[in-house]
Amino acid sequence: MKKFALAAVFAASIAASAHAETTIGFSMQRFDDNFLAILRSGLEARAKELGNVKLLIEDAQGDVSKQQSQIDNFIASKVDGIIVIPVEADAGVTISKTVENAGIPMVFANNQPSNIDKLPAKQVFVGSDQIEAGTLEATAVCKALGGRGNAVILMGELGTLVARGRTEAVHNVFKSDECKGIKIVEEQTAGWQRTNALDLVTNWLTAGTQFDAVIANNDEMALGAIQALKASGASTKNVVVAGIDATQDALVAMKAGDMAVTVQQDPAVQGKDALDAILKVVKGEPTEKKIYSNLTLVTKDNLANFLK
Repeated sequence: MKKFALAAVFAASIAASAHAETTIGFSMQRFDDNFLAILRSGLEARAKELGNVKLLIEDAQGDVSKQQSQIDNFIASKVDGIIVIPVEADAGVTISKTVENAGIPMVFANNQPSNIDKLPAKQVFVGSDQIEAGTLEATAVCKALGGRGNAVILMGELGTLVARGRTEAVHNVFKSDECKGIKIVEEQTAGWQRTNALDLVTNWLTAGTQFDAVIANNDEMALGAIQALKASGASTKNVVVAGIDATQDALVAMKAGDMAVTVQQDPAVQGKDALDAILKVVKGEPTEKKIYSNLTLVTKDNLANFLK
């Protein structure tokens, strides 16, 4: 009888551990970013689907020190794993070392840390190849302009490798023989935000800056540029506006003829992949150090495949 009771307790213990809840701390760069909000929804949907994952989600509000404090709190709470969308690439290095010293697995999502090529054990990156994204965007713009004209670049937050990589790719494309007739006449950050881009492009137009294309590091800034062009009385038919993300707002703008180019990277899938990756690392299962999302160029020719 005693043996039977012990066996029953042991079996119950195994069953409980098999369904034990895994706690994951998730520090986002900011909640009010459209793309990241969809990424968060994808991650939450995956957690709900699995049923045994508890998420602790925090908004860093674009503040490096706030995000570091959130990471410290996750460590103090003894979470099983951490997902972070770093506010800045260089600050990501500090986060990487802090979490490594705590012995907690971590996934960097969407925004790369500066030590992306030297991540320690139990740390991986899930996101897009930013050079590829920027190259797809710039090559399409070059084709639309016939390799000649003036262009302006709207950059994301300069502390991120996302903005740096996408912008670098544009410059590299425009150095090629086919595209070297395109001159970049302005290049400034609008911090990923639609309103900031609206203000910046409005200032350029007011100052008399002439350009044939707007190349934005993301769709939100491209949409801000469209608003500025329309408010100034300029026609979007005469300016090639390009972005990255293929958000629904951008696709609607493309359908209306206001936006010419975007690059699709599915944020919901990125969120799901980030959660799947951290759970693998927590369990000690093998995974790639860099897990890249598929990227697809979107123009009016294939727009119908992406509109919901």
